[in-house]
Formats: sequence, C-alpha cells, structure tokens
Amino acid sequence: MHSRARLYTVVILILLTGIGLILYKHLVLGFPLMPDAKKFVWTIEAKIDFQAQGDPVIVSFALPPKEPHLTFMEEDFASPDYGFSELSSNNIRRGQWSKRAAQGAQTAYYRLSVYENDKMIEIQPTDTPEEPKKPELDEVFLTASMTLLDQVRARSANPEIFTRELIQTLNSPSPNQNQRLLRNDKAGEDYKTELILDLLALEGISARVVRGLFLEDGRRRQSLTNFVEIHDGSQWILFNQDTGKSGKPKNFLIWQRGGQSLLDVVGGRNSQVSFSIIKNIHTTRNLVVDSGINKEAGLIDFSIYSLPIEQQNAFKMILLLPIGALVVVIMRILIGIRTSGTFMPILIALALIQTTLITGIIIFLIVVSTGLLIRSYLSRLNLLLVARISAVIIVVITIIASISIISHKLGLSQALQVTFFPMIILAWTIERMSVLWEEDGPREVFIQGAGSLLTAVIAYLFMTNRTVEYLTFNFPELMLVNLALILILGQYTGYRLTELYRFHSMGRHYVADKR
Repeated sequence: MHSRARLYTVVILILLTGIGLILYKHLVLGFPLMPDAKKFVWTIEAKIDFQAQGDPVIVSFALPPKEPHLTFMEEDFASPDYGFSELSSNNIRRGQWSKRAAQGAQTAYYRLSVYENDKMIEIQPTDTPEEPKKPELDEVFLTASMTLLDQVRARSANPEIFTRELIQTLNSPSPNQNQRLLRNDKAGEDYKTELILDLLALEGISARVVRGLFLEDGRRRQSLTNFVEIHDGSQWILFNQDTGKSGKPKNFLIWQRGGQSLLDVVGGRNSQVSFSIIKNIHTTRNLVVDSGINKEAGLIDFSIYSLPIEQQNAFKMILLLPIGALVVVIMRILIGIRTSGTFMPILIALALIQTTLITGIIIFLIVVSTGLLIRSYLSRLNLLLVARISAVIIVVITIIASISIISHKLGLSQALQVTFFPMIILAWTIERMSVLWEEDGPREVFIQGAGSLLTAVIAYLFMTNRTVEYLTFNFPELMLVNLALILILGQYTGYRLTELYRFHSMGRHYVADKR
C-alpha cells in the first residue's frame, strides 16, 4: 500500500510539473498550442531628413515606449558616419545621432519591428499628472472659450464626459460663431490639439498630447496622428481629437506621450521626419523563440533552441520516441496485442517515417521473410548463438544492399531509404521469430509479427501527425506527462481488451444459465 501511495505521489508531482511548464510556456512566454498560429509583424521605418550647415550635428528623436502588450523584435539605427546612443529616463526614450561636422543633405533611419502579444493585458500609464497651467489668452478668445466651456459643462457630469462633449462640440459640422473663432479651420492638427489642451486646462483637467501611428500595410511618408489624453483623477483616458471616442484604436502604435518635441536637430535646418509601414506574417512560434533568445529567457536559453540546427533536427526525431512508447504500452497492456519485443514497433515506426508507410511495410516484410528463410537454413548447420546472429546480420545487410541497388536501377527512389531500418534490430527480430517458429509454430510468429507491424503503423500515424510533431518539439515537457501516464498504466492488472473479447462468449453462457 505504501509503495502504491509513493507511486501515486510521484506520478502527481511529475504530471503537475509537466502541465505547469506547458502552461507557463503558453500563457507567459506566449508559445502557441497549434503549429499554424500566426501573427502580424509591423515594420515601421522613420526617415529623418535635414540640411547640415557644416557645424557639429546632434539629432535627437523620440522613440516609442516599450509597453507590456507589445513585443519589440528588433530596432535598427542607421546613418553613415554618425555616432548613436539611446537615452532613457522615466519611460521616455530618445535616440541621439551625433557627428563632429556635416555639410549638405543628411538622412538618418530608425527601423522597428513590433507585434502585439495577446497573452498580456495592456497596462494603463500610472505616472502622476501635473497641475494644469491656465493659458494666457486675449479677452475675445478667453470670452469665447469660457462661453463654450459653460455650454459643455452643462451637458457633462465628469471629466471623461466633459472631454468627449468638448471634442464633439469643437468638431461640430455646423459651428456657431464662438466655435468658428476658436477652432480656426485654416489651422492644422497641432493647433487643434493645443486648443483642446488649453480649454481643458481652463476647466482644471490635466491633459497631454499623445502621438502615434495607425498601422496600415503599405503606407509611405506618413506623419504621426495627435490624440489627447486626460487624467480623470484615477486613470489616464485617451481620446480621438477628431471624433471624441475614448480608448486606444485597434492597430494604433503610441509613439510619444507629452509635449516634448518629436525631433530636435542642432547644427541643421529644414528637418523633417516621415514614416513608412509594412506588414508581414510570421509564425507565432518563431516570434516567441526569437524574442525569448533575445531576452535571454531562462526556459528558452537553456533549452533545445540553444542547440545548433543539426542537433535540433535530431531531437525532433528523438522527442517522438515517448509518443511511440506510450502507443506500445497502450497496445500491449490495455488492448493485449502481442509484439516481437517492446521497442521493435517503435524502431519500425521510425523507419516508416523515413521510407513512407506503404514502402516501409513492403520492405519490412521482404527483409523479415527472406531473413527467416535463410535463418532456417542456418539452423541446420548447428551454429552457436553468437555466430548465428552475426551471420543473420550479414544476411540482412546483404538483403538491404540488394534492395537499394535494384531500386536505384528501377528508379524507385523511396525504396532507397531502406538503410534507415535498424539492421541489428532486424537481425535480432529474425532470430527471435525463428526460435519462436521452432518452439511455438508459425501461428505465434504470425501473431507477434502482425502485432508488431500493427503497433508500428499506429505509432507511425501519431508520430507523423503535424500537431504531435509540433507539440513534442516545442513542449518537451510533454515527456513528463507521458511518463506519468506510463507509470499509471504500469499499475493496470485488469483484463485486456482482447481477453474480454475471448471471454465474451463465456459471459453470455453464464447469463443464459442464470436465467
């Protein structure tokens, strides 16, 4: 009883560890559970142009903040003969290019590849707002502003509603005299932003400008779009300054918060920045692995992904073995299929993966049948066991070489993969089947041979399933789950499925007798 309790304790620990690691990789690191999961990767390129005047040049450019729901794949900074450094303070990032002297047209590039991480919740900014400073306005403008604010205040109950009503009133398609005076339709977007911020400051609401990009594929020479963000006393709320809708729009990348300049150029003039955007599709698994390697995440850094590609390809096959082992355990313990050895079906399944199913089965039957015939002849020579098995190995190699040569001459390329069959195991199987033939007759040889082949085919179907291949390689923790299941199945001592079928008629006679 104590041994069984210890076994169950070990099984539960192994099972929880395996499932826990799988959930961690899926929920925290973002590994998808399906091989076809894909994500959109946006590549944004900022091009900075200016005219240098022969003096020392310093270019300071605002960089987008790193947010939890976004994954920055890579950032590139390019400009010929310029030094570069990244400056960060209070979650504000700026790139700085510098050069001792420059003359004429100059260009600097910043490129960012980013994708949304759906596994993480977007976190609102938590910085404390500054007290709004009331703007100095002339009397006419101040009077129009206060009149407008009185009208909006009467229709609102809190800062969020007030801001929405204010923006919608300013963007009214049929403005009154005060609205036309304030919004100055000939001015640009920056003027509208400053107007909204000034009106909110007059109302005592803390607000700031937020600049960002709408991510649309194939867009060139784009500029940042202005939004307004207010603090309602507990959180920051983002508003579209053209519609008054709150919240961050879909596919909107926030580039800068606050009134600091987007671009500063010392030693140059006529500076401008434009943005180009392109969308690509990448598999989620590759994105997560690359991101984990770049961040040196422990579970990825100390994993199969850190191995050379050649070793990774080898492990793709090795990690399928536990699936084959589980199939063999189920077939032998629960169903009751008799096989020629425990590992022979797994090895045959591996060979079938290389040769394809039909071709592999035909080759297996030819090699084993021919080997049994030759083994029966060797048995008449009264050889010792070691010499007999060595002779069978040589015979198997001869048969396989013959099949390869004949296949090549006939142009059957699939049969050339016959060399993937485990020759030593084939030789030992031929020896075992021959002994079994002598002791139990051809019927038992057929039963165990057919059972081995059936089990190998079922294992092959599981091991070549695309989802199974993906899960075993990307979630090797599944081996722990496999191990727990095999340990539990190892305790089964009940009737096998084939035995239930055998005794089915006896059960019917028993029921009939009771009646």
